[in-house]
Amino acid sequence: MKTANLAIVFTDIKGFTERTSRQTLEENQRLLKAHNDLLTPLFKAFGGRIIKSIGDAFLVTFESPTQAVLAGMAIQDRLWHYNRTALDSERLDVRVAINVGEVRLESHDVFGEPVNIAARVESLAEAGEVFFTEAVYLAMNKAEVPSLEVGSFELKGIPGKIRVFRVPRAPYRVETPAPVVHMVPGAESAIANEQPPFGNLALSRIPESSLVPGTDLAATAAALGSRAASVGGHVMARTLTVGGQLVERTRTVGGQLVDRTRTVIQSVQAGKRPTPPAPRMLVVGGALALVLGIGFVLSDSAAENAIEDVADASSPKEKLVLVEKARRLIAEEKDEGEKGWLFGQLDEALDAPNAAVDRYRSAVKAGNGHAKRRLIKLLEHSECRVRANAAEALGDLKVESARGELEDLAEDGGPGEEPGMPLIGCNSRKAAKRALDRLGR
Repeated sequence: MKTANLAIVFTDIKGFTERTSRQTLEENQRLLKAHNDLLTPLFKAFGGRIIKSIGDAFLVTFESPTQAVLAGMAIQDRLWHYNRTALDSERLDVRVAINVGEVRLESHDVFGEPVNIAARVESLAEAGEVFFTEAVYLAMNKAEVPSLEVGSFELKGIPGKIRVFRVPRAPYRVETPAPVVHMVPGAESAIANEQPPFGNLALSRIPESSLVPGTDLAATAAALGSRAASVGGHVMARTLTVGGQLVERTRTVGGQLVDRTRTVIQSVQAGKRPTPPAPRMLVVGGALALVLGIGFVLSDSAAENAIEDVADASSPKEKLVLVEKARRLIAEEKDEGEKGWLFGQLDEALDAPNAAVDRYRSAVKAGNGHAKRRLIKLLEHSECRVRANAAEALGDLKVESARGELEDLAEDGGPGEEPGMPLIGCNSRKAAKRALDRLGR
């Protein structure tokens, strides 16, 4: 029998079981993926070994109790950053509990009383907290990790009382050798919504590239610094310099240089001056459509650019970094309708069209026309469930301009729905008919 003295870390998501009962399977899967992508790199960055992941819970071992606590602090700070731009349905509130002791190692698993104690302490912890036992407190480097005692507790199945500590909220400084935490009076309550709970004390120790699972610094720099690629002999470039100006988001298709922004040629030919912020332009046959004596360059917003970067990401590692950037930029948008529209675009970039429908529904309620047009377009989607959800949204919102497309869907159905065929499960034709009933035939 092999044994080892290890720090045992348990984490789980607050209220996850309750959330699974009121969210779709797709939403639950997205939540767990975000949870895994955010936490896994931090465990590894601090030397942790993931023993198992069951649903929303992690069991991780560390050789160093100090590193285990620092990992817990980094997790809470990173989730604080994530939650600032997440919708309520996407928030991740995690609790962390740590114990240390001699455990049995069997078949890539760990057993013993130290594991049981860590699990019991986790039930005491609150979301956003890092709790640990007296054994961890005595073994860790107190010059690196601040601590406050929570109290002594009788834990089920564990003889005697266990003293439990937690990491206090920043700001603080730690002095050695005495394990004394000096805190600004009232700091824990005042700091709650102003900066990360633990002041990035641990998170700042690791490079940003380590936050992406399996990524090394050189690979990340290469991926983010140069995104040009060759396809069929044509250079798919992101930028073009014209007349000393940098025109973003250009590419060659079939030998022509095409920007991702909308064309304004028709406005120019009609003698109309395009009005900012009319996004997007077109470059064809080497001629820059917008540069026709107008004197300014139209471009996407930073959030739109970030969303397109997500859609174009060449690997899951790169996409993870870009998604967080896009979320931050979208959260800065003041207009709720535009924010909903942009979040819907991001959902589509992440191949989650049903989630996008919900975003667009909210955006339309807030008066966003882009979201309304996109919902109508989604009536042609290849997936039945997306078509049906879009139809239901348009019916509920009483979008009269969708009547023609809804009539077409009600009559012809979509892919896999031949007229007159009995259908089991999703039926977008029926969804379109119900939407038309709401509009009033």
